[in-house]
Amino acid sequence: MKSIDNPKFRDLFKVPVRQEKVSNDNSSVSVPDKIPQRRDFLQKAGLGGLALGAFMFRPIEETLAHTTEKVNRYSNPSELRITDLRIAEVAGAPMRCPIIRIDTNQGIYGLGEVRDGASARYALVLKSRILGENPCQIERLFKKIKLFGNHARQAGGVCAIEMALWDLAGKAYNVPVYQMLGGKYRDAIRLYSDTTQSNDPEVFAERLQGRVDKGYTFLKMDFGVQMVRNNDGSVVNTKAFDKGNAWASEYGSYGRTAHPFTGIQLTDKGIEEMVAYVAAVRNKVGYDIPLAADHFGHFDYKECIRLGEALEPYRLAWLEDMVPWFYTEKWKQITDAIKTPTLTGEDIFLKEEFIKLIDARAIDMIQPDLASSGGILETKKIGDYAEEQGIPMAMHFAGTPVSFMANIHCAAATENFLALEHHSVDIPWWEDMVKAIPKPLVIDGFAKVPEGPGLGIELNEEVIRQHLVEGTEYFAPTDEWDTDRSNDRWWS
Repeated sequence: MKSIDNPKFRDLFKVPVRQEKVSNDNSSVSVPDKIPQRRDFLQKAGLGGLALGAFMFRPIEETLAHTTEKVNRYSNPSELRITDLRIAEVAGAPMRCPIIRIDTNQGIYGLGEVRDGASARYALVLKSRILGENPCQIERLFKKIKLFGNHARQAGGVCAIEMALWDLAGKAYNVPVYQMLGGKYRDAIRLYSDTTQSNDPEVFAERLQGRVDKGYTFLKMDFGVQMVRNNDGSVVNTKAFDKGNAWASEYGSYGRTAHPFTGIQLTDKGIEEMVAYVAAVRNKVGYDIPLAADHFGHFDYKECIRLGEALEPYRLAWLEDMVPWFYTEKWKQITDAIKTPTLTGEDIFLKEEFIKLIDARAIDMIQPDLASSGGILETKKIGDYAEEQGIPMAMHFAGTPVSFMANIHCAAATENFLALEHHSVDIPWWEDMVKAIPKPLVIDGFAKVPEGPGLGIELNEEVIRQHLVEGTEYFAPTDEWDTDRSNDRWWS
């Protein structure tokens, strides 16, 4: 018989021994502990696979458990079910940001985020609609809940749940979200850095230069009529500002009054002062870096055209949200009249309204905010349609790293992507909110696309707890939202 040299099989024939006292002088000798039997041999031989001994002498459940113990079982996706939805509201990140967590019967969970400044209730009201559902059926569930969304912050709940479903599906199948979208076009995502405003042009220019020093290769600045409103002879109808500020929500306030209805006009002097502000920034940061502009104020499209024409020598990357997005014809008049690219879209829900703007050639670029536009897949669809029409897509974002990573995956998978906003550069604990991902998240103005399953992140509970909105809890129970009695179908 041929000898067996494999150590694995030599061990099968090795006779265990024990030390026993066998004489009066306390000396010990080795004696056999147990002579191996044929049954023992066959059972041991079966340990490495589906050998004969495994079937003959072991329960089938035990055999299958052993032989598949090295198989990666991240979940059983077909049996995955949603069991809960909870909220943790973070303050100052940069605004109030409700993070949602969707739990399942298999222990894995998905993270999403209601848009900055929106109510967590936009997500909670949808809880009863998704309990018991399979989170991997993302598009079907999206169609089930999207009728509860609307433009701007009112889309926050729908989008947060959609993000969390993608995170769950990625964890269930052990793949990153971008891979489920068809793969990626880029390994790192270019960020454009928003910058806090100063009414002193030189101070603001220094702040933007600070972004360049951090490695950012794309900048955005806020400047508008509010900077010159108190200057003599710069603005017509300054009384329009007397009630409220740009973010006021009371009817009759400046913030609540849409651009065509304020009666505000810019004088030549006012335009010169605003242009001098941009000139100071350009003189500081130069022309190698794209520089976009936002927050011009509430005045009608003809004032926008006058300002846009005056800014043309400074080659801005785009002029953002000069009038509300739904004034398609006014946008087209502005776009046709000036040479600087125009852009809007951060408050648009679903692809249909983007399609109207694109088909009308009313804007030069689109800018969805994934937490308002419909979530990850809907935003990719928006980008894909724009690409077919030759329109680039920038992306608006101002939230926590949860929504940030949802944007990163979508941007990676969308070919006509240009740049993603980063609104939290000055928050020192912002990146600390998440873990299980290489840090820093941003290097020289770029964010690496994560390779972990789902969104590729986990929450750092300790840091989140330190920055919860006052009076709120960390993922407290939400049982009161478990049931609802409503027939939500739009048709009879």
